[in-house]
Amino acid sequence: MNPNTAGAITVAETVSTIAFNLSLVRNEIADTAAQIDDRQLAGLALHIGQAERVFVAGAGRSGLVLRMAAMRLMHLGLTVHVAGDTTTPAISSGDLLLVASGSGTTSGVVKAAETAATAGARVAVFTTNQGSPLALLSDDLVIIPAQQKTDHRSGVSRQYSGSLFEQVLFLATEAVFQTLWGNADVPAEQLWLRHANLE
Repeated sequence: MNPNTAGAITVAETVSTIAFNLSLVRNEIADTAAQIDDRQLAGLALHIGQAERVFVAGAGRSGLVLRMAAMRLMHLGLTVHVAGDTTTPAISSGDLLLVASGSGTTSGVVKAAETAATAGARVAVFTTNQGSPLALLSDDLVIIPAQQKTDHRSGVSRQYSGSLFEQVLFLATEAVFQTLWGNADVPAEQLWLRHANLE
């Protein structure tokens, strides 16, 4: 549809389409999240909690989701760094690198995982592709059974590109945070003290 001709569509038609698409997105997210192996997420949560420092690296929308996860882990009191930021130090043994790539082949993300592994850090991976280069570098692997970005005809999702992967990635990282927070038994008021005040 050409955005310039959108005026020809009625409000009632748009309301109906929005309702349909909200249902579609909600159901795809629920169905895909239900297929994640809880043991994979539990292992990841355990190792994040044990790491001296947590680093996150991702590209595009997956990278944005990992930045949100980094914020929540910081609120919990963990030492967290985002790869590529000017103040991010060198990764080393005892640290954990958390990465995400639907295809498992994103070059910058694979390179970050290779660097982390060489430095002796633990590598935790979210991907759709169990046989990918990124998955093969992982110490902790969480498979999100969504379509890859270029998989336009599989029928796994009716959404565009990697949307379903990124949506479920967000839910998965939130579940990890919620688990770590529950285990820490720290009140929300204490986490709030770490909330950014230079906004």
